[in-house]
Amino acid sequence: MKYLLMIYGKQEKWSSIPAEDWPREIAKQDAYNKKYTATGELLGGYGLADAAAAKLVTRKDGVPAVSDGPYLETKEYMASFYLVDVESEERAHELAAAMPWADQNPTEVWPILHESASDA
Repeated sequence: MKYLLMIYGKQEKWSSIPAEDWPREIAKQDAYNKKYTATGELLGGYGLADAAAAKLVTRKDGVPAVSDGPYLETKEYMASFYLVDVESEERAHELAAAMPWADQNPTEVWPILHESASDA
């Protein structure tokens, strides 16, 4: 079954990490990505831009209307997400707990209930 693993963050947290620590932190995440890609469980992982770059898109009278985001008024925002395909919900929880920053940052685990065919 597929699950979406969502990690939230906030700009003050990212800004508090010293620049010299970033390569080591990125290496930890790369090791996680390689490990679970090799098992076939990690289908993809994506880091998102800062929330200030987000846009809200709606439609009015058939025309797209784009406004500045983020839509939600919050200090935290979705920072990255991962798509995994695992045997059980428990395994999805194990992968979420194995995230390099799981001791500091929780990961939401959402079951994927429906998938559209991409070859249609």
